[in-house]
Amino acid sequence: MDERRAGVGAGLGAYALWGLFPLYFPLLEPAGGLEIVAHRVAWSLVFVGLLLTVRRNWDQVRAAVRHPRSMLVLAAAAALISVNWLVYVYAVNSGHVVEASLGYFINPLVSVVLGVFVFRERLRRLQWVAVGIAVVAVVVLTVDYGQPPWIALTLAVTFGLYGLLKKLVRVSAAPGLFLETAVVVVPALVVIGVLAGKGDAAFGHAGVGHALLLVGSGIATAIPLLLFAAAASRVPLSTIGLMQYLTPLMQLGIGVFVYSEPMPPARLVGFAIVWLALAVFTVDSLRAARTARRAPADQVPAVV
Repeated sequence: MDERRAGVGAGLGAYALWGLFPLYFPLLEPAGGLEIVAHRVAWSLVFVGLLLTVRRNWDQVRAAVRHPRSMLVLAAAAALISVNWLVYVYAVNSGHVVEASLGYFINPLVSVVLGVFVFRERLRRLQWVAVGIAVVAVVVLTVDYGQPPWIALTLAVTFGLYGLLKKLVRVSAAPGLFLETAVVVVPALVVIGVLAGKGDAAFGHAGVGHALLLVGSGIATAIPLLLFAAAASRVPLSTIGLMQYLTPLMQLGIGVFVYSEPMPPARLVGFAIVWLALAVFTVDSLRAARTARRAPADQVPAVV
């Protein structure tokens, strides 16, 4: 019970920190999105490297490096999460926090669809219903925005693909994050150097406090991921699935009540349809988890 309580606390901490990101990234201005992501990559690498040294986990990094397939998958994951970070920072700092929250609301449904096309998973009836409702929501929101909600769709798809790739490699959170950031740290350092050379860099020119905030973006990236890893190893996936809605709910609230982003009736209807899809999806997931727990041991498929 203590382990489960610790896992729930870690999960809530991770999702709450992710939910507060819309309040953090505007503090990094006047740095642009590209500079923010470059510093996020560079300082994440430094912070996780120090953490690996303290915990003496470098053997896990060396083990992963010896497998070219794992490194190839992690490189692709690094590219996807970099795009995700860049789009998210752009969304937050350009007044599209509400649309960004939509991306993380529909992310679980995107992950389900990816499971069908990539892993040939078979969806249950209610899962198909949830996906169909989500498609209706996208259509409604497209009419409201006057174009498809590209920010939300890009965030959902890139993060969904990122999660899919992470399922293909067995690397712990800290070593995996170190290798992912190591893959893209050279381009990140090039961006930082070019901006500094042109005199367009905010780092070092907007005060010590601003520089520390940019450094802190690496820590802010790593800590929620480590908390999430701690939660995933202690609580059921069904619990993790319920907790994940905390992040977009917080982001939506920040967008509407802190940044006063518009929420016209048509957009609210679109979000309500998304929430209906998530409700159907969650009920089905909880029911399936309950059925699996009640299944006799001899009916549980062997792990090979």
